[in-house]
Amino acid sequence: MNQFFARRRDRLLTYQAMREGKVAAGRRVACRNCGAESSALDWNRSDQVCPKCGWHAPIGAYYRLSLILDPGTFQELDEKLQPANPLGFPGYPAKLRATQEETGLNDAVVTALGSIEGHRAVFGVMDSRFIMASMGTAVGEKVTRAAEYAQRHKLPLILFAASGGARMQEGIFSLMQMAKTAAAIQRFQEKGGLYISCLTHPTTGGVTASFASLGDIMLAEPGALIGFAGPRVIEQTIGEKLPEGFQRAEYLLDHGFLDQIVPRSQWRQVLSQLLALHEKGGRT
Repeated sequence: MNQFFARRRDRLLTYQAMREGKVAAGRRVACRNCGAESSALDWNRSDQVCPKCGWHAPIGAYYRLSLILDPGTFQELDEKLQPANPLGFPGYPAKLRATQEETGLNDAVVTALGSIEGHRAVFGVMDSRFIMASMGTAVGEKVTRAAEYAQRHKLPLILFAASGGARMQEGIFSLMQMAKTAAAIQRFQEKGGLYISCLTHPTTGGVTASFASLGDIMLAEPGALIGFAGPRVIEQTIGEKLPEGFQRAEYLLDHGFLDQIVPRSQWRQVLSQLLALHEKGGRT
């Protein structure tokens, strides 16, 4: 496991070098939204937001945490928790090992204790590189433990969601995480805890239908796809064309589901302001 943690540390250091402009700018990157090419250096300096159209590309969990947390305050929680194979699904253990090797993650969510501008909170960030951040037993357990840790220590809870839904290889055990995480959030909120839900592209399926939609404050990145079933599935089911921009963050803001859309460059500022207001109000 020492090699595993070393790779993860090296990846975070690489992200920091990219942001500081220490990576060669020769490589060109095409935006998956507008198709325009920009230098890798420009993408890195913009924290993986398209320099031409502003599309927010998905980013890794440790990368996102490095963008918002005060330096030196990151303390990972439950870092050794591993996914199981409760159904004995063929090929699943090999897929997990390959994905862990490729991403440097144990599973699709990283939970941590940290600070933003000196304001302490518990954080959870989903990483879509890990089997599309599908929610299995380990993901549900880590989110639940994060809520319980925040409740015990009277800290705010901030979760960044990004998911394709339930993890089919874990079947009903995966679906059970919807109720489990929602119940943990409810217990936390009943004790007066502040939960800020941050939705990124894409947030779908059982994650949307559980803890991601239960925030006291609901935030999202621009253009994020947020919903249960995808728009193509809905159109095929109802036999009708959906409105323009349906299930995108801007549409959901207009229809009252979100409180604010936050560009990636502003997450640290917005979260700091919310945490400061929370502390000033004296609510635990």
